[in-house]
Order: sequence, then structure tokens, then C-alpha cells
Amino acid sequence: MTEEFDRAFWEERYRRHRSSDPGEPNPQLVAEVAELVPGSALDVGCGEGAEAMWLASRGWWVTATDIAASALERARRHAEILDDGVADRIEWVRADLTGEGAGERRFDLVTAHYVHPVGPPEAMLANLAAAVAPGGTLFVVGHHPSHRRHASAAEAYVAAERLATELAPERWEVVVAETRSRPAGGHHGHGTTLWDSVLRARRRV
Repeated sequence: MTEEFDRAFWEERYRRHRSSDPGEPNPQLVAEVAELVPGSALDVGCGEGAEAMWLASRGWWVTATDIAASALERARRHAEILDDGVADRIEWVRADLTGEGAGERRFDLVTAHYVHPVGPPEAMLANLAAAVAPGGTLFVVGHHPSHRRHASAAEAYVAAERLATELAPERWEVVVAETRSRPAGGHHGHGTTLWDSVLRARRRV
């Protein structure tokens, strides 16, 4: 990770960005994971917790991690407002699992959305993949390279097809590796379309 996107950067970003709710979960996650049988999930780079809370509301036991303590504190508060037991199903952990190991074959689902890894995205993918249990799912959504604006954030932009080649076919079944559109809000009420790199794979063994 470049100095611009280190822990101090993210701590300051979340301290300055005041929000009353975590927003909606990523639509790519909702589309791909809604039909999976709930189990244990790892949400890497959870931010304010929208994806972690959505997973917990559907019966998953979630370990939600982020590099910024301020993001986790805000996410925890969002979860505690809900009255359906969501907060009890989430463990909030400060860690940068894009550059650190998350444990071997522990989770039925490992997911990450728009993270800025400390190094090459292939190294991040290896860390995340190692944490998926046999029969489990790896699900990664990233910024498509066509949206790249800053040279310092190069690692955050990658094509799903490129990431898929890093998964050994004898160990992984690649279910989805493609570019998808996503609506996003724009200035003065004008919406825009963004493009995501979407990778979903199931671990065979």
C-alpha cells in the first residue's frame, strides 16, 4: 500500500466522513451470495459494515475486518441499532488481511470489496483464498481498470479474468470472472454507471 492509502489515511477518512447509516450492501454480493447456505464468513476491508450486516441478517456468522479502527467503531454502532440480533453475529477485528494471513481453510465464505492491498492484487488473492474452507466460496469485487484515476492506487484496479488465472483449477472452480455494471450516484442528482471486476470461485479441496 502506498503512503497515501496507509492506516492513517483511512482513519482520517472515516473520522471526517460522518454517516447515519452504512449504506446498501454491494449489489454484486447480493446477486451472488443470497442463495448460499449460511455458515462462517470473513469480510475483509468491511468499512462501515454494510456487507457484514447484510450477511449476518441472512444467518452468517461474520468476522469483519478493517485497517481503520474508526471504521469498525462506526460499523459496530450501525449494527447495534438493529434489533434482529445482527450485532451478535458479527465479530469486528482491526487487521489488514490484504497483506496478512487470515488463517488456513477456516471460512465458508471469504469476501472483499474495493480494497486497496498492501502489494500486488495477486498476493492479496492468495491470502484470501487460503482462508476458504473446502467447499467454500471466495468472492472478490474490485474496481475495473477502466476507472483507474490515480497511479498511487494501481493495486486496487484489476480485471477479474486476470485474478482467476491465479486460482489452480485442480483446487478451484471459477464460477464467475467478469466485468459488471453498477449504478452509482453522481453530482447534482445525476446518476452514473461504474464497472466492477467480479470474481466468484468455489474451493474444491
